[in-house]
Amino acid sequence: MATKDPTAVERANLLNMAKLSIKGLIESALSFGRTLDSDYPPLQQFFVVMEHCLKHGLKVRKSFLSYNKTIWGPLELVEKLYPEAEEIGASVRDLPGLKTPLGRARAWLRLALMQKKMADYLRCLIIQRDLLSEFYEYHALMMEEEGAVIVGLLVGLNVIDANLCVKGEDLDSQVGVIDFSMYLKNEEDIGNKERNAQIAAILDQKNYVEELNRQLNSTVSSLHSRVDSLEKSNTKLIEELAIAKNNIIKLQEENHQLRSENKLILMKTQQQLEVTKVDVETELQTYKHSRQGLDEMYSEARRQLRDESQLRQDVESELAVQVSMKHETELAMKLLEKDIHEKQDALIGLRQQLEEVKAINIEMYQKLQGSEDGLKEKNEIMAQLEEKTNTITAAMRQLEQRLQQAEKAQMDAEDEDRKLLQECQSKSDSLQKQISQKEKQLTQLETDLKIEKEWRQTLQEDLQKEKDALSHLRNETQQIISLKKEFLNLQDENQQLKKIYHEQEQALQELGNKLSESKLKIEDIKEANKALQGLVWLKDKEATHCKLCEKEFSLSKRKHHCRNCGEIFCNACSDNELPLPSSPKPVRVCDSCHALLIQRCSSNLP
Repeated sequence: MATKDPTAVERANLLNMAKLSIKGLIESALSFGRTLDSDYPPLQQFFVVMEHCLKHGLKVRKSFLSYNKTIWGPLELVEKLYPEAEEIGASVRDLPGLKTPLGRARAWLRLALMQKKMADYLRCLIIQRDLLSEFYEYHALMMEEEGAVIVGLLVGLNVIDANLCVKGEDLDSQVGVIDFSMYLKNEEDIGNKERNAQIAAILDQKNYVEELNRQLNSTVSSLHSRVDSLEKSNTKLIEELAIAKNNIIKLQEENHQLRSENKLILMKTQQQLEVTKVDVETELQTYKHSRQGLDEMYSEARRQLRDESQLRQDVESELAVQVSMKHETELAMKLLEKDIHEKQDALIGLRQQLEEVKAINIEMYQKLQGSEDGLKEKNEIMAQLEEKTNTITAAMRQLEQRLQQAEKAQMDAEDEDRKLLQECQSKSDSLQKQISQKEKQLTQLETDLKIEKEWRQTLQEDLQKEKDALSHLRNETQQIISLKKEFLNLQDENQQLKKIYHEQEQALQELGNKLSESKLKIEDIKEANKALQGLVWLKDKEATHCKLCEKEFSLSKRKHHCRNCGEIFCNACSDNELPLPSSPKPVRVCDSCHALLIQRCSSNLP
């Protein structure tokens, strides 16, 4: 058998361990349901596995004291490749208590996981294999395809929320050992899981059957109630049929009288319907014209939006023009608000017209009800006539012979009555169809109104967006004004610095003049030094402040030695000159020594 490459086996083992650790971490974190902390065992094992993956194939760098083999070098390289990683690198370097590069690398991994950008950082590192070759061998995991697979698996960790405390944790002295017991499963655990799965499936089936039984019981009860209601309705329909038959017999006698009345009603209804048709058509035309006007206003609003976007670009280039454009936009907003009010008035007029159409339809309906009431009154008259017919039955018995002759004429009249009934039914059906058409037109008008309302809402939203854009522009102008003020402040500071620079140059010129004068006084100072060999002269480096006024020395405030006491003073506190016993010429003396020497001279005088 051919022997496998041990480095390839190591890479495969590390890849499998990374898969197990990432999968276990995601599953446990989702079941845990909270943010993870540094004490969570699967998270600790994940960092250990990642540390082993990064250490695989790492080159050994020789130093003066020992061999250095750490993963901090390639991780520190991420800052150059990915600019957003500079913050992590700076925070890791600023952490107190991290003394070793390995501790810094562990802290870097934890911060990258909290930022949910570990996969992005390592992807940038893997792409640059030329740079990685300085840190890794050619057979390392990060140089092969296994590294790209692990980086792809790390994308799944963006689901996890982690809150890790890096400051108080000892990351330098931790020992990274992989715990394989977390990823190994026993046969008993597998059997228990299968049993639990079977029990859960049985319970689910039981619940499903119970729900089906409940649904069937509810459907049976509803069917029983429907059967009862149908039986009741059937009995009612039978009674209504009997009543309807009696009413038909009564109505046949009244058909002749109702023909003329029906003709008059039909003529009136047709005239009213024609008038309503004309009104509805005119209202539709006015609605269409108003809608076209609103569309034109909406197109104008869009055009104004485009103009304002162009104005925004001009604002970024020129600050002076922005103020005038701001006033123009405010005027445009006022005009838009006026147009919106006009549109609202037009909508109110359309609503009033629709209410008038509804009132006309209600009047038509009331007239129909009035005709039905007339039919009811005629039915009552028919009942009275039936009573009269009972009184006439005696006379009818005498006229039976005549009725036999008139039966043939009655049959003919019945045929005519049937024809008239059919004509009335056809006319009533046509009227009902016309009423249904009117109702459909009303529903269409209502839908058009709803669409108009929605369109109006969209216009209001667009106006709100325009207002937001204007407020944004105002904020930007304020920011630009603040930036201008800051620029002016910086110019003032620059002028002040220039003034300080000129003052310092003048001080240096004065120093040069004084140095040239000091060359002439060197001989005097040497003589004074011979006389003051017994005194202790203070060094220039030791003195930072004047001994009398305690002000700090600078280029403009120079240091001066007192020839009497040897201390260092500023020019204001040592601008006195007196002859000393050691030197007959007058030399520089501080104010305190000057006062003492004058007192001595005054006391020595007779």
